[in-house]
Amino acid sequence: MSPTATGRDVRYLMWALGLIATFLVAEVIAAILGRSLALLADAGHMLTDVAALGMSAWAVRLARRPSEGRWTFGLQRAEILSAAVNGVTLVAIALLIAVEAVQRLVTPHHVRGDLVLAVAIVGAIVNLIVTWVLAKADRSSLNIRGAYLHILTDLLAFIATAIAGLIIVLTKWERADAVASLFVVALMVRTAWGLLRDAGTILLQASPDSLDLNHVRTHLSEVDHVLEIHDLHAWTVTSGQTTLSAHVVVEDHCFDSGHAPQILDALQSCVSEHFDVEHATFQLEPATHVSHEEGLHP
Repeated sequence: MSPTATGRDVRYLMWALGLIATFLVAEVIAAILGRSLALLADAGHMLTDVAALGMSAWAVRLARRPSEGRWTFGLQRAEILSAAVNGVTLVAIALLIAVEAVQRLVTPHHVRGDLVLAVAIVGAIVNLIVTWVLAKADRSSLNIRGAYLHILTDLLAFIATAIAGLIIVLTKWERADAVASLFVVALMVRTAWGLLRDAGTILLQASPDSLDLNHVRTHLSEVDHVLEIHDLHAWTVTSGQTTLSAHVVVEDHCFDSGHAPQILDALQSCVSEHFDVEHATFQLEPATHVSHEEGLHP
């Protein structure tokens, strides 16, 4: 991600943050006046949106800092931590809303359907605008994608709330408010699961789904003078930045003939051209060196 693109992403996030925060205040007031759990659920979700957008913008700024001192990769993982926190907050808010919604299904509360409908329509329009703004940002970043999914989920939630408001206006069936709230909960949990799964995969340093290590091993083994590949690892530092390392056993004469640098070049070209991995570290070693590496990954 280029610095220019990242700067644009921050501006998109800040524009979205301003729009959402302004509407949030109005929605909380409307939810209290209308005694609507669905509106309050939407407001709770929008509160996490405000936090998510603010955190995402902050994380992008941190990720732009250069590597220095003990932070050898810079602070690029801040974006992944931001996405993980977004997922956790969604789960927490969803649980609170679910408990209250079930209680209201058992004991319905009076809800002003006309107010719910009006606010939900305005909210859907605001979220459409914000979704359009964030769609321009770099959604290959898990951090940006997390913020975008927050807003997209909110848009769907407002549509559900508007339907609930219309049902209340037409039929006076006030349980529709609680049903819409449970629909919002389902959307929030679904979004949270995707964020936590992807962030967890990166934080636990699993190899990327797009990278088959057996395929990588086979390609590297086909480089001239390579005898074996072991201790092969691949992980993601941040969205779109895969790092790879491996121990490469080569023919003994390569060290005497000075051919080792050419082998390194060939290995780097292999992972760059075939697997789009720009950051790779290879340790070249003779076959006898394996006896000193007990316990390493095969």
